[in-house]
Amino acid sequence: MNKRSIRVLEYGKIKGMLKGLATSALGKELVEELTPQNNYDEIKNRLMETSEAVSIVIQKGSVPFGPIYDLGRYLKIAEIGSYLYPGQLLEVGDTLRTARVLKNFIKASEGEEFSPLQSLISNISTYREIEKRIEEAIISPEEISDNASPALKNIRRQIENKNTSIRNKLNSMINSSRTQKYLQDAIITIRQDRFVIPVKAENKKDVPGLVHDQSSSGATLFIEPMIVVEMNNDLKELRLKEKAEIERILKEITGQIGIVSENIKINQELLAKLDFIFAKAKLSLSMKAMEPKLNNKGYIKIKNGRHPLINPSEVVPSNIWIGDNFDTLLITGPNTGGKTVTLKTLGLLVLMTQSGLHVPADYGTEISIFEQVYADIGDEQSIEQSLSTFSSHMTNIVDILENVTGRDLVILDELGSGTDPTEGAALAMAILTHLYNKGVKTIATTHYSELKQYALAAEGVENASVEFDVETLSPTYRLLIGVPGKSNALEISRRLGLGEDIISKSKEFITSDDIEFEEIISNIETNRKSAEKERDEAVKLRLDVQKLKEDYEKKYDKLKAQRDKEIREAKEEARKILKEAKREADEIIKELRGISGDVGRERNKKIEELRRKMKDKMESFHEPVYFNEDLSDSKPPKKLNIGDRVKILNLNQDGTVLSEPNNNGELTVQAGIMKINVNISTLRLLKPQKGTANKTNMGKIMKSKTQSIRNEIDLRGMNIEESIIDLDKYLDDAYLARLEQVTVIHGKGTGALRKGIKTFLKKHSHVKTFRDGEYGEGGSGVTVVDLK
Repeated sequence: MNKRSIRVLEYGKIKGMLKGLATSALGKELVEELTPQNNYDEIKNRLMETSEAVSIVIQKGSVPFGPIYDLGRYLKIAEIGSYLYPGQLLEVGDTLRTARVLKNFIKASEGEEFSPLQSLISNISTYREIEKRIEEAIISPEEISDNASPALKNIRRQIENKNTSIRNKLNSMINSSRTQKYLQDAIITIRQDRFVIPVKAENKKDVPGLVHDQSSSGATLFIEPMIVVEMNNDLKELRLKEKAEIERILKEITGQIGIVSENIKINQELLAKLDFIFAKAKLSLSMKAMEPKLNNKGYIKIKNGRHPLINPSEVVPSNIWIGDNFDTLLITGPNTGGKTVTLKTLGLLVLMTQSGLHVPADYGTEISIFEQVYADIGDEQSIEQSLSTFSSHMTNIVDILENVTGRDLVILDELGSGTDPTEGAALAMAILTHLYNKGVKTIATTHYSELKQYALAAEGVENASVEFDVETLSPTYRLLIGVPGKSNALEISRRLGLGEDIISKSKEFITSDDIEFEEIISNIETNRKSAEKERDEAVKLRLDVQKLKEDYEKKYDKLKAQRDKEIREAKEEARKILKEAKREADEIIKELRGISGDVGRERNKKIEELRRKMKDKMESFHEPVYFNEDLSDSKPPKKLNIGDRVKILNLNQDGTVLSEPNNNGELTVQAGIMKINVNISTLRLLKPQKGTANKTNMGKIMKSKTQSIRNEIDLRGMNIEESIIDLDKYLDDAYLARLEQVTVIHGKGTGALRKGIKTFLKKHSHVKTFRDGEYGEGGSGVTVVDLK
């Protein structure tokens, strides 16, 4: 990839962020080696690795990365048969432990698909026995455990006993009144790994022994008394045995490592790669990034792309696309309007994608793979090389034109600037035409109005602009593709206080064609804003309709499921009734056969009892659905009027007609507190009631509720369980009283009661909608409920 482009697009800063997220030196080395690739399969695999790592972090939390050391030198020592020091073995053990823990952490659950990360960890080897041996044998880089071997434990016990014996001997000497007068101090010390006592130089002959050292002044001699010489010799031998045993233990452990050194090398490479991959995942999560869709067609579509180096709270997302209906995008607009940021965002997101990194954009983003990304951004004039701004840009553009192919992306900032506007514009048009003819995907920015007209007329070239709010005299940083940028110089000058006579005079120097062109652009901008507003309203309306549709579908599915359940229960009940009736009939037949031998009155009496028993049983199976003394006719009514009283046969309930039957005979009937859709064939017309004596209990109840019910209920001071019981009863009463709206007073408090009441209202069958109280109604201390 072109090094200059990587530099000007600030790709190195992204690598710096990624490096800071790697936990090991080996992982950081892989970050340093990271460069954009152009092989489709390799990029796809890298992106999949990043996505899987993101998924693991989201599902399982922080990855347990332990220490990962560079073991290359240690493994070479192990392979040649030498031994590693305790500190080096600890590093090997830590790395082996990290490999084992990571493998268990990432290991797929049963039924999960085999993925790139699963492929990596499947090649990790675990050596729990070596880990355990190192843990048991080594306490710290300077200390070997007594438990490293039985022999070492025995030797150290002997050393401790020998130390104690020597000290006891020397203590008896220094505490002796005969010897004490010859000593400089009554202490025991060590010189050259042997126990000695400090003797005055003039009393050397009085304390027989070996002189090992003297003080700097010469007044004190450190003498090993003859009575402990043999014991010190024994101690020396024991220490040599300890050293030999420690070396044997270290060689033993190192030998175990040497046997599997090749697998440990593979582990180290895989751990470094896993550290690198999870660093990419952390970067993705920190940027709220996603995996873009890839293509090889030169098509780019970025949805709400955000520059990763700008503060997320300040960055303005951009929607950019190129390579479908046009191959060249020409962006115009004022300085500091965001043109250069847009170019850098596009270029950097392409480089990140081709490096296997997620991009900070929304789902639906699609990015093509390019052989090269060329960028000419910024002022790189060189005093030493006597290059002006124009010369610096042109030198770079010449290099681009010599090497560019149809599989490349070219990004040009302020094309043609730094020289005569007429010649600069002509040169810019020629360069853009040349790049288009070669099939190159090009995005360029400019100030020249001639290029706006060029983009309108040229095939495969599209205008774009960065939006500028004339009211606030500030850019909005929004990219508008398809709309050329309007020059706002005169309008801005007017708002800043420039005299109207000067502005009018300036217009005289502008050609009529230029004025007309600017007016056209202004009209386009006005129409665009109007269209965007209407589009937003249409989208909102469509979403509302979609939500309503989904709500009705859910209700329909719920009703259908309830109907199917009731049908199943009815069939099961009918089956039980038939089974019971058959059993009863069989018993009666059996009893009839048993009395066939009886004669006279006794026989007739038994038959009559059995007949009555069968009749009673049959009547218990049939509810009086079809016969009622109040029915005016046993046939379905031919015509029903609103208000007619009817019997609902399949429910054995009385009801009142609420709507006239449609062409299919369907109508709505009020039965108690329920409104039911029924067919006229299941109804029978009831005889009209006369007087007040025949009024139903329901009417009395509704009249009573209407007279006594209030349009509000106060639940303050209750707990949630108490309040729900009272509220449920109150809503039933309010529904019977035909109240359309009621107020539930719950107070503000901690909000727990309000939350519990709203949860209950969501599921209540009588509730149509509810909302918080407005100013003057009680605010958040009340909830206003609309009833069905």
